[in-house]
Amino acid sequence: MNPKIMKLRGELEKNKGKISDLQGRNCELEKQIRELEDTDIIGMVRENGMTMEQFAELFRRMQAAPAPAASEKEALNHD
Repeated sequence: MNPKIMKLRGELEKNKGKISDLQGRNCELEKQIRELEDTDIIGMVRENGMTMEQFAELFRRMQAAPAPAASEKEALNHD
C-alpha cells in the first residue's frame, strides 16, 4: 500500500481521537457552566427572600407577559 495513504490514515485516526477528547471536555465544561448558573440563580432567589414557589410564579408571569418593545432609536442603533 502507498505509504502516503498509510500516513494520512494514521493522522486521520489521531485527529479523530483528539476531536473525541475535545467533545468530551466540551460536554464537561457545559455541565459545569450549567451547575454554576443554577447555583447563581438559586442564590439570587434566596438573596431576595423568595421561596422557590414565589420564584416559579414570577418566572411564569415573566414568560406570559410580552417583552417590552424597544424604542425606534434603540432598534436603529443595533442595526
